[in-house]
Amino acid sequence: MADVTVTNNTDENRYEARLGDELAGVAEYQLTDELIVFTHTEVEPKFEGKGIGSALAQFALDDVRDAGTRKVLPLCPFIKAWIGRHPDYIPLVYGAPESTAKD
Repeated sequence: MADVTVTNNTDENRYEARLGDELAGVAEYQLTDELIVFTHTEVEPKFEGKGIGSALAQFALDDVRDAGTRKVLPLCPFIKAWIGRHPDYIPLVYGAPESTAKD
């Protein structure tokens, strides 16, 4: 979705998606030394169906992958389903088997 900005609000333990100054959605998480546990994703009703949830999921998971310090535990059904539709993110998931693919 155009004009959506996603940031990590570490003070609130959530990723936030904004359209302009308006909060459009959040992906809440809890941290441990080894994990980021996604607990809840919510998009404001007037923004549903506009790709806000997907923007949140992709930004958050890319952020986790870029940091390289934690695995993902997707308790949130939305994040879990999003990962299921984007298998290149499965290696981030805690407990996911290592790939056996060979080049």
